[in-house]
Amino acid sequence: MLPRRPTTATPPAANAASADEPVRLNKRMADLGLCSRREADAWIERGWVRVDGVVAAMGTKVRADARITVDRAAAQEQQQRVTILLHKPIGYVSGQAEDGYAPAASLISPRTHWREDASRQRFAPAQLRGLAPAGRLDIDSTGLLVLTQDGRIARSLIGEDSQVEKEYLVRVRYDPRGGHAAPAALAELREGAPVTTDVRAVVPPEALARLRHGLSLDGVRLKPARVDWQNPEQLRFVLTEGRKRQIRRMCELVGLTVVGLKRVRIGRVMLGHLPLGQWRYLGPHERF
Repeated sequence: MLPRRPTTATPPAANAASADEPVRLNKRMADLGLCSRREADAWIERGWVRVDGVVAAMGTKVRADARITVDRAAAQEQQQRVTILLHKPIGYVSGQAEDGYAPAASLISPRTHWREDASRQRFAPAQLRGLAPAGRLDIDSTGLLVLTQDGRIARSLIGEDSQVEKEYLVRVRYDPRGGHAAPAALAELREGAPVTTDVRAVVPPEALARLRHGLSLDGVRLKPARVDWQNPEQLRFVLTEGRKRQIRRMCELVGLTVVGLKRVRIGRVMLGHLPLGQWRYLGPHERF
């Protein structure tokens, strides 16, 4: 249902220092959670945004105590945007096609829509326009991938200040020399014949401690992570950041080689029983 009047965002209290430092209107709207910066620009261009009762122009700067009002036409447009949860298989890239590999978005079609999806939404080709991954999942990883048309959701998941947890199940082998697994050994592991049946028993406790906090990638110290054994060959990682191939690179630094990686949760949304290669809509009452 549409709001009866325009959406208004007025900060509860702005201190004098911040109120004296104007910022671009699109940034302020994104910071308030109204939309993404790109959406804000589109709304401003259409005359849907007012600042203190006056229609805003592109490039407008506002103080923290400004009263920002958004026309309900923007809310209507925003409600029509979809967020899709995909169980990405190995062999698909998260974003644009590269090196001959298909993008994960190519799996979104009526044929692959999970028949047990509880959402009442129906698929329409327009839902593919502007549909973009909110975060990465490597080509050789599987699990939950979010694709969305909603800039607010993208910002909450991959924005610089995002604190949304991502949970992974990671199957590993241990090489005390700290090197990569040999190709033959890696193939053997993937076929279900691990070199050792109890990696947990041979990995030093200090390796787990370093995975939790104490590693750096590309000269940047990583945020603390939750890392625990799920079984003798599998670790559970919970991260609040998503550097490129982060878990694989973290493991390499402590002598572990990843032979299987699956994302099972993003925030409060679980992969659950969603079949491999199929997708469903984010439900109206689900929140990351």
